[in-house]
Amino acid sequence: MNAEAIKAVYRFEMNRTFRTLFQSVVAPVISTALYFVVFGSAIGSRMQAIDGVSYGAFIVPGLIMLSLLTQSVSNASFGIYFPRFSGTIYEILSAPVSFVEVTIAYVGAAATKSIALGLIILVTSTLFVPVRIEHPLVMLLFLVLTAVTFSLLGFIIGIWADGFEKLQIVPLLVVTPLTFLGGSFYSISMLPPFWQTVTLFNPVVYLVSGFRWSFYGQADVPVGWSLLATLAFMGVCLAVIAWMFRTGYRLKS
Repeated sequence: MNAEAIKAVYRFEMNRTFRTLFQSVVAPVISTALYFVVFGSAIGSRMQAIDGVSYGAFIVPGLIMLSLLTQSVSNASFGIYFPRFSGTIYEILSAPVSFVEVTIAYVGAAATKSIALGLIILVTSTLFVPVRIEHPLVMLLFLVLTAVTFSLLGFIIGIWADGFEKLQIVPLLVVTPLTFLGGSFYSISMLPPFWQTVTLFNPVVYLVSGFRWSFYGQADVPVGWSLLATLAFMGVCLAVIAWMFRTGYRLKS
């Protein structure tokens, strides 16, 4: 394991975050704060509590997950796409580093940014609504696993994309809609039976449900299922990345 190579790429990616601090951190936090003002205060004050939890507090895990998923995909996809765009990816491919080390560096940096952002949003939410965390270790586990898993997905998108516009297709047209429809702002038990069944095919439901359980001890699906779904998706992403590097898919052309 070439630790120095991992450290060099990781530091470069983290330094890029500090150069774009407003876009990477400030903008997502402001957007999430607006969600709390509109949904938590304006609308939430007129809604009944859900399973004993005020609506403003109920949406906190969903909002954190929304930012975590979108930022993980965005950070990782741009991180690997830009070297491909500029041609510096060939320096990495010709260096004595394996695809495992390259993946650890880029995905690790993207996941670190997303986790830090998620924690900042969590702290920000306490300024608007009362938040309690019944299972803090489980909360951190889901935070880390989700950030890593969707950073892996972003890494795949960054290799697959052949233009900047394609970097936005999956986050805007797939990840964000699935998150909104995945119980971020409601419990799926509030839906008619037919739509409850349909919603269970949305993988984001399991992430949001497990994450919310770590806060309030209530979930739409068993927390074990949520953990298994996350690990299964991570395994698929790792397999795809291994195939991409083994075949050189859009890396050597």
